[in-house]
This record gives sequence, structure tokens and C-alpha cells, in this order.
Amino acid sequence: MLYQWYEAQRALLSPFSEFASASSKLYSHPLSPFTHTPMAQRVSAGLDLMHRLSKEYEKPQFNITSVRVGTVDVAVQEQVALEKPFCRLLRFKRFTDDSPALTLMKDQPTVLVVAPLSGHHSTLLRDTVKALLQDHKVFITDWTDARMVEQAAGPFHLDDYVAYVQEFIRHVGPEVNVISVCQPTVPVLAAISLMASRGEPTPRTMTMMGGPIDARKSPTAVNNLAMNKSYDWFENNVIYRVPVNYPGAGRRVYPGFLQHSGFIAMNPDRHLKSHYDYFMDLMRGDDDNADFHRTFYDEYNAVLDMPAEYYLDTIKTVFQDFALVNGTWEVDGELVRPQDITTSALLTIEGELDDISGAGQTKAAHELCTGIPKSRQFHYDVEGAGHYGIFSGRRWREKVYPQVRDFIASHQAEMKQPVKLAKPTARKAAARKAA
Repeated sequence: MLYQWYEAQRALLSPFSEFASASSKLYSHPLSPFTHTPMAQRVSAGLDLMHRLSKEYEKPQFNITSVRVGTVDVAVQEQVALEKPFCRLLRFKRFTDDSPALTLMKDQPTVLVVAPLSGHHSTLLRDTVKALLQDHKVFITDWTDARMVEQAAGPFHLDDYVAYVQEFIRHVGPEVNVISVCQPTVPVLAAISLMASRGEPTPRTMTMMGGPIDARKSPTAVNNLAMNKSYDWFENNVIYRVPVNYPGAGRRVYPGFLQHSGFIAMNPDRHLKSHYDYFMDLMRGDDDNADFHRTFYDEYNAVLDMPAEYYLDTIKTVFQDFALVNGTWEVDGELVRPQDITTSALLTIEGELDDISGAGQTKAAHELCTGIPKSRQFHYDVEGAGHYGIFSGRRWREKVYPQVRDFIASHQAEMKQPVKLAKPTARKAAARKAA
């Protein structure tokens, strides 16, 4: 009944939210007589904040219409390359009439970004995609909100996720470079391992960022919750059926609003301060900071439902049985063997301040991929970066992206020696030893 209560509350608040929005404009529009009344700016700011706290947040758009390639701005068009019931494979096709830029783009490597299916939409990786488009042909997984998938489509398990990733890799082609961000690092490693075990071509490179390959290392609050509660507890307390006002009515899901509540509960003081600062920015007329707040929370507050089967499988496989690192994970009867990967290069990336995937969890992939020569394995620690900082924002653009770009570029020619990437962890250790 919790989902039904949530929908009833949302429906009840909707007219008040719209009223608050309209009233806020009434007290801020330059042609409105109310704008010149005492306390008008404070009233407008309060009503605007009330609107944003009570409104429903729809799935955002990528809104990537152009990108700079070399010295030329080229147009970008979002295309659906492949459509499945629970996911669309999107391609960001670049267009230009400039011959040198067109020649450059044709020779650039192809990247498949596997976005997380963990509560937020794939648009959370907008900054990731925009940076990659400068030097790559880019595809991304766009997972579907489970409440929008009719029951006739059947269930969606973690094994199905692995199968989707394999199908997308085959569709893009063997020259693809796969980047997995957060949650998908585990199923992506499984998908590529199974392809290697069957003798199929595997991606040229694998970049794994901030994911729970081995959730036993430096466990975070997220890990502890998953490890300290039983499988039955999750099934009985966080799984609900989609209400009748959605296409997926009756489907069992882990609702996005529960995941969002969990995210907020991890850092309540930070979010409270952020909203207070937004109120003060509106009072001061600081439009730039106010717009930044809106952009961030339009994305952060837009959540999706996850299929119950997939969510429960992930809890058990990744956070309770540690099946990948223990060598016991079977997908449709096939044992997942990361040691069978021999031709793909591996780069793992972790944020120093990551409170979602702790230190060492992603780096654990190197211990599993023993078939990859050490000369083709790299790790990068991002100093000062939290979980989102490794794939979005200034640190992503200035620190992480150059590492990813150079790593992919260095492994495009089969006989070309890989470029030696910076290893901050080793540098810091050497500095301490010298001191």
C-alpha cells in the first residue's frame, strides 16, 4: 500500500505545487504590481522553493545538441540504435560539413557507456557523454522505468541485464571500448567474462568507475545496509506493486522514491543547506547559482523504479554472496570467469571520497582479471572526488576524462604500446617514503 499512498500524496500536492509556482512568478515578474510590495522577493523565493520541494520530477533530456571536435563545433543527434523492453541503446550521432573534422571523427574510437540501473536515469551521465563526444563515437544504455513496462514483457533479472550488455556489445562491434559507471561494473565484467569464455571477441578496453566489484572492501553505508539485512527483509519491506495509473500496473518493483529517500538520508544536512542556499540565492538575485541548483536537483530528484527481480538478485549476488569475487556466480548455467579475459585492457577508477563504493572495491577487478597482462592493467585514484565527481563536474573533465581518453587511444592499434598512465597512489606512496 505504500506505493499507493505515495501516489495519493503526489496527486494531492500537485495543484499546490502549481499554485506555488504561479504565485512565485506573481511576486517576481517585473510587470506585476505585487513585485513592488514589501517582502515581495522573500515571498517569491519561499513559494519557488515550496514548488520545487513538492513538484514531480520527470525524466530529464540529454539536450546535447552540439560538441566541439578539434576546432569545429559539430551537431549532435540522439538516435535509438536498439530497443529492448527494459532498455534502449542510444547513439549520439555527430554531423558536420567540415571535411577535416569529418575525417577526424571517422577515425575516432567507439565507446559504449553502460549507465547504472540504480534509481536515476541515464541522463545523470550527461557530463560523461558530452566530454566523450569530443574524441569518440558514443553509445549509452538508457534504462526504462520499470513502472512503464507492461507485465506482458515478463520479469527482468540480473542475468537479463548481463544478456542485454552482451547484445549491445555485439551490436556496436568488437572494436568497442566499454565504460561502466558504478552499479554496472559487476554485470559488465560478468558479460565480458562469459564472452571470453565462449571464445567471442571482447571489447578493446574496459573502464570501470566507482563500482562494487568486491563490496567487502571498505564497506560504505550502502554496503552495510545490503549486507546486514536478509534477502527476505528486502523482499518483504521494499518491494511493491506498481499502481494502476501506469502501464506496468501490478509489476513488482523497488520504487524510485524509496531509493531517493535513501540517497537523501545519507546526507540530510548537505541537502538542507543546499536548499537554504538556493533560497538565499533567490533573495540576492544570484541567478547563476540558482540555475545551477535547479539543474542539479532536476536530475537528482528524477528517479525510476527498478524491477524487483533485478534488484533482489543484485542484493544477493553482489552484496551478500559476493558471488563474482568468490567464483561462484553462474549466469544461465555458465560460470563467470573473469580470468578468461585476455585481450581487453583494463582501467579502474575510484574517488578518494566516494561514499557509495568504498576504496578498493573497483580496484578488486585487477585481482580477478588475471588473464590480462599487467602491462595492460591500470588504476587511477581521483584525489578529492566523491562518487559523482569521478564521472561529472570539474574533476571529471579536468582529471578523469584525460586519463580515460588516453587509455582508450593507447589501445586502438593492436601493435601499439600502451601509454603509461599516471598512478597517483604510487606517486603518493613514493613521496611518503622519500619524506
